Amino acid sequence: MGRNAGIIFILLVCLLWHPVEPVAAEEARFTHMNVSNTRDDLLLYLTLEGAFTDKLKEAILSGVAATFVFYISLYRVRNWWGDKNIADIELTHTIKYDNLKKEFTVKRSWKEGASVITHSFSQAQQWMTEVDALSVYPLKELEKGRQYQIRTMAEVSKLTLPLYLHYILFSLWDVETDWYTIDFIY
Repeated sequence: MGRNAGIIFILLVCLLWHPVEPVAAEEARFTHMNVSNTRDDLLLYLTLEGAFTDKLKEAILSGVAATFVFYISLYRVRNWWGDKNIADIELTHTIKYDNLKKEFTVKRSWKEGASVITHSFSQAQQWMTEVDALSVYPLKELEKGRQYQIRTMAEVSKLTLPLYLHYILFSLWDVETDWYTIDFIY
């Protein structure tokens, strides 16, 4: 027993001698979520922060395309049964950098029209992390006075790589947020 106690003592001294300092890693998270409406539709506004890690920025600037996927679900809240799923929406935002033209192309699946192009990386990042005025569901289909809930989550930086690199590098950048909810009464 004396030998085991000596080993444990040495291990404790080593741990105390070299304390582990916590690393403040920035995590992807929603910082703004708002529900609004027009005369006809329920609208959603989202802002995602912490999505662009240094490794992801480096990969994008080297020409690797990255895709962010937003999952949005609308539920009618029911007290005695499980909540009823009314709508599921999946949005994709893709960014690609062209080294020759020195420009970023951002495609957002829910925006009509062509991709948007900019020379500013910060502008491209903003387009990638914002959802503004997304039409979630027609108001005429909702019941007045009922409680509803929007749940959303994002998978950040799903990289589009050749198959053999995908398995090697995918985990270096793959991040997802927790589920976030907004409760409201229509």
